[in-house]
Amino acid sequence: MATSTLRQPIRVAVEGCGHGTLNSIYASVRKTCAARGWNGVDLLIIGGDFQAVRNAYDLNCASIPEKYRQIGDFHEYYSGARVAPYLTIFVGGNHEASNYLQELYYGGWVAPNIYYMGAANVVKLGPLRIAALSGIWKGPDYRKPHFERLPYNSSDVKSIYHVREIDTRKLLQIKTQVDIGISHDWPRGVEWHGEWYTLFGVKRHLEADARSGSLGSIAAKYVLDRLRPAYWFSAHLHVKYAAVIQHDAQTEKSVVEMADAPNPQKNADEVDLKLDDDDVAKGAEAKSANDDEIKLDLGDQEVPPEPPEANGQSSALVAGVPDDLRAQLPASFNRSPPSPNDQVGPSSARPQPPPPGITNATTRFLALDKCLPNRDFLQLTEIEPLTHLAADEDSNAPLQLQYDREWLAITRVFARDLQVGDPLTQVPPDKGTEFYRPLIAAEEAWVDDHIMKAGKAAVPNNFVRTAPVYDARRGISVGPRMPREYSNPQTQQFCQMLHIPNPFHADEGEIDARIRTGPRPEPSNFGREHGRGGRGGCSGGRFSRGNFSGRGRGRGRPQ
Repeated sequence: MATSTLRQPIRVAVEGCGHGTLNSIYASVRKTCAARGWNGVDLLIIGGDFQAVRNAYDLNCASIPEKYRQIGDFHEYYSGARVAPYLTIFVGGNHEASNYLQELYYGGWVAPNIYYMGAANVVKLGPLRIAALSGIWKGPDYRKPHFERLPYNSSDVKSIYHVREIDTRKLLQIKTQVDIGISHDWPRGVEWHGEWYTLFGVKRHLEADARSGSLGSIAAKYVLDRLRPAYWFSAHLHVKYAAVIQHDAQTEKSVVEMADAPNPQKNADEVDLKLDDDDVAKGAEAKSANDDEIKLDLGDQEVPPEPPEANGQSSALVAGVPDDLRAQLPASFNRSPPSPNDQVGPSSARPQPPPPGITNATTRFLALDKCLPNRDFLQLTEIEPLTHLAADEDSNAPLQLQYDREWLAITRVFARDLQVGDPLTQVPPDKGTEFYRPLIAAEEAWVDDHIMKAGKAAVPNNFVRTAPVYDARRGISVGPRMPREYSNPQTQQFCQMLHIPNPFHADEGEIDARIRTGPRPEPSNFGREHGRGGRGGCSGGRFSRGNFSGRGRGRGRPQ
């Protein structure tokens, strides 16, 4: 049996929402490291709303009201005027240059040393294994394909960042331990595992959503419950919040009781998260913000709760816990089973014991604010991986972002089901983990032979600019025209490496034809679905006035 090799804990900085303020974020990391006596960090994680805006036209693809748009400073890193001082990874949120992130669906470098994790991904940094899910929850879009394609209509700009079941399904096939999970949206129900009474005192508008079971992402909860990482980091709600999820000892009855109970007194014996408070940057180098923060109707929220039942209370409020949590209660707590058509989540995600390779029992959750003065937006910590390096791996090798063997195999299995650009297609149904397991095992052997043994495990430094760089002389007032679609060489090289089709590639003639045709018509329900705030995430979210800086299918079988 091979022995394991230890290395020093990996130094990680975690930041909440980016909102185009990279200069301030990096300055804050540098200042906080100096205060701790560190010479830097191995990794910076940004929890979404990164805003990788390359030029003014990218802003037309971001779900940000025009009067709040700013170019931010990412374009300086994209152009090469600046270089990220720390390896940076991020997930997508609901305020992004979605056209650029769509170029890198499988993940890729948006600028040198800055890596987008894609719609869903698992990567490695030394022994550290990191899983990620981009986007926010929107129930009506969950089972749809990735139908958006440039030029977007107004509905596409909002739906493109909604989490899709096909991406969640891939993460739920992971059968070995990961160390870190990242999502922009909070996993649904995670608020009840921390000082929720303090959270609701600070963010009063969250309480109604939490008690009705509509706060956060069902998809992220499924992934959290399945992968059970040691740490889970989120952003989105612009508040620092910590929680501890005890997976094996979790009793949903206690969650119901907490949801219905009055606010308790602070417990002096609360759990230590092992995330040092003196490593938190409270606006250390954040930009000065306009004092007038504007409340936005984000319009990306979940459908309203069910109307009151005969007794005058909604079913969610009577339960005190969302249906996906209730499904894990003892039988005496359950309602009558819903019909198969009522299932929101994939069959792979329904309550089941974790695979033998996933043994961690405790997840420490942390959400952070955005980069503004006097906000808790940054945390430094040292993380030891749950699984150490094998004896044949060099513990002294420089840390480098690497592909994950299991994830590459999963990607090959599901490449044939990826459909892009057509709203009329149906995503193939989830056939369950028992069906996918032997397929993934076969693809792992392929990955070993063609990737790992071939020395291709390291993520190549193959960043290339695709779109023009921001022209400060023109500013951001360029009109409503959508930008041109670009086929990103990184995605093409990734697909060629795995021998899978690339549905995001289009030749110039196809791109020109879509431009001539223009955006597809707005759906008839667009105004109703996107005109209401207050559910499923950043309800009543606040953004600083000065802080904002067609068709094709990926069908085919891997060769």
